[in-house]
Amino acid sequence: MQIYLATTPENLREALRYTDRAAHVAYRVGRDGHLTRQNLLARTQGGLMVLGDQDCGAIRDAGALVREVWRECGNRGFPGVLADFEQPPSADRTAFLEALSTVLARNNRALFVPEAYGQQVPRARVLICTAISGGTLCTRLEEAAGTFGIQRLALDLQRLRMSFPLPCPTGEGEPLSGEALSELLSRKGPGVFYSADLCAKYFTSTGDGESRFVLFDDAGTLRRKIQMGNELGIGTGFLMYPEVSDLLPELFRRGG
Repeated sequence: MQIYLATTPENLREALRYTDRAAHVAYRVGRDGHLTRQNLLARTQGGLMVLGDQDCGAIRDAGALVREVWRECGNRGFPGVLADFEQPPSADRTAFLEALSTVLARNNRALFVPEAYGQQVPRARVLICTAISGGTLCTRLEEAAGTFGIQRLALDLQRLRMSFPLPCPTGEGEPLSGEALSELLSRKGPGVFYSADLCAKYFTSTGDGESRFVLFDDAGTLRRKIQMGNELGIGTGFLMYPEVSDLLPELFRRGG
């Protein structure tokens, strides 16, 4: 599996110590619907473009934006684009992604889209998040393969760090920072277990009259998720710097 490390320009030099496969978090759709670039050095070549839509206006001219993205891919030698679209699917975004996927596919380049767009943009590859808190990861991936086809799947290897109250009727947890998780592990010294179903580690903690269930990833669980993807035939995965900055020596070999 090809693993890309998504990073902003200020962390690119550190990321490149561990892998040649960078995904550049330096692009977004501007409020005027055109491509904007932030702080990426002029000499930067290779890797993937990560295109966000945070604070994006309406994409009124999909064709113009496609041409801008394609021109940047050509100038930078990008073999593809990851659409990090956080807003709910809309007609203008879907039209743009469909048009972009057509251009990229025609030129043997890839487009990766969030799962919400997977059925609307059939030429794109679909990002499946591996940070789950229920069911089994294997079933999750097999169901996604049944929906989209295994050849279209890519892994969003989001690092899981969540705390859930016990009982938790809503199934909704609270995200933990790395510092908060480390402090809990250090202060409580809990017994830590591995869930083969979730491909994550967990422990329980009590304090202030409340019990909590904590799920988290480390290098071992992330490697297991990558291994599972490999076994299923999934060809690409994405990790996010700085989520895994402390795990890079364990997750990457230089050039791998």
